[in-house]
Amino acid sequence: MTTRRQMLRSAVLGGGASVVAATALGSLGAEAAFGAAPPQVEPGTPDPDFAEGRIRSIKDNVLLVLGSNMVFHNIRVVDGTSLWKLGPVAFDQAKPGDGLYARGVRMPDGVLAAESVWLNIVNIKGHVSNITSEKIHLDHNGKDVLCHVVPGRSVAVLSDAPPSSDLSTLRVGQHVQILGAWRPDTNEVDIATVFSPH
Repeated sequence: MTTRRQMLRSAVLGGGASVVAATALGSLGAEAAFGAAPPQVEPGTPDPDFAEGRIRSIKDNVLLVLGSNMVFHNIRVVDGTSLWKLGPVAFDQAKPGDGLYARGVRMPDGVLAAESVWLNIVNIKGHVSNITSEKIHLDHNGKDVLCHVVPGRSVAVLSDAPPSSDLSTLRVGQHVQILGAWRPDTNEVDIATVFSPH
């Protein structure tokens, strides 16, 4: 059976290889960005199949990304790449200024052929300082983060209960973890999931 990684390598190197849609390969959701175990990498060395940073420019299907360590990455998006920006999105939703995490296959020319790209994804913890039907103010290490409820998209997972679009059970003072999409250059986040142990 052909693996997702073999399919991506063939798509980039082979030219004539057919590439199936990301959903057929098992598209990765937002939780996978923080939950997936990295491959075996020597301690203290960078993972060659991972990149992070902010998009500086986009040319054809390649994202030029400046990492937080000031290293540039070329990230190629192919037909089999899954992209997330508060939910699965098309490539045209990637914009200069977006932050990203990407995982894929490092090609001989140094380009990262992306399996998955998570745009503006954030995973933050804090206490609810104020809440309305449209917004949650999160105290994150003494800083206010304004978290927007997105109708039809935002859900809460309280304790072991199934996800619910009803966020009214959240309370001021409650400790929560929010997975969402950052609005670049602001202290604002669109909520994908709010997790709370209580």
